Amino acid sequence: MWLGLKGQFGGFGHNASWRRLNVRRKLDIAAAGSADNMIGWGGTLFTSRLSGRPQGSFASKGLLHPRVFCTRQRTMRLLIIEDDRDATDYLVKAFREVGHIADQAADGEEGQTLALDTEYDVLIIDRMLPKRDGLSIISTLRASSIETPVLILSALGQVDDRVKGLRSGGDDYLSKPYAFSELLARVEALARRRGSRNEETVYRVGDLELNRLSHEVSRAGQELQLQPREFRLLEYLMRHAGQVVTRTMLLENVWDYHFDPQTNVIDVHISRLRSKIDKGFTQPLLHTVRGAGYMIRDGAR
Repeated sequence: MWLGLKGQFGGFGHNASWRRLNVRRKLDIAAAGSADNMIGWGGTLFTSRLSGRPQGSFASKGLLHPRVFCTRQRTMRLLIIEDDRDATDYLVKAFREVGHIADQAADGEEGQTLALDTEYDVLIIDRMLPKRDGLSIISTLRASSIETPVLILSALGQVDDRVKGLRSGGDDYLSKPYAFSELLARVEALARRRGSRNEETVYRVGDLELNRLSHEVSRAGQELQLQPREFRLLEYLMRHAGQVVTRTMLLENVWDYHFDPQTNVIDVHISRLRSKIDKGFTQPLLHTVRGAGYMIRDGAR
């Protein structure tokens, strides 16, 4: 374990001090994007003080926000199958901080059911799980023709263990302890490879259709005229049809803001877009989810 930590940070001397931090109490530290933090067995977070960075919240301590450490990437929907609650809670929050959505399952049976019934961009599966082990889940998914990329997490890090995991149908294998920044990079790489093969050019929600190549939008065969920002907003909403899209996600992915400009720019554009795609039609498609964000979906709830 300690050799693994040494390799992560390029070596350290006897004066390096390590603190074990309870994950639930310290979710706001810079672990979400910094390679100076490792997630180990039992969800323990090990934080290096080699860099002399202060501990605490991003804003109060002047630390770089975790989004600074990741490349531009569309929002992903992930499933984390991990029986360690502390580790899972940490990962869900960390992925949310960088703009992704993560569901969680605490045992193999629940995880397999979610993976079979729900479409995800990437699955993160712990190898040793109660009720059904991770490799068995992967084999079942592949037998069911589900090709969602799978990253295996495991404390079993020997070559034979990694080979067995990959041959069972896994796409990547990461041994514990690991840095969240590496996990994030690997997950995004898996999503990019899948996206390059399966990227849709036409989105459809009900009778609303958006062509990403021709930049044409129509509903019930009627062409709709959108401004460039409105088109980009609708494209992002339709890409995540049926999912809640938060204001933060829109600011980052539609306006390329990594801060809240404290304006009503989103409300204005949502209002304009709604008037163009829903006005004159009996069934509204663009919905406001109070206290959460927005969703485009077919059918009323």
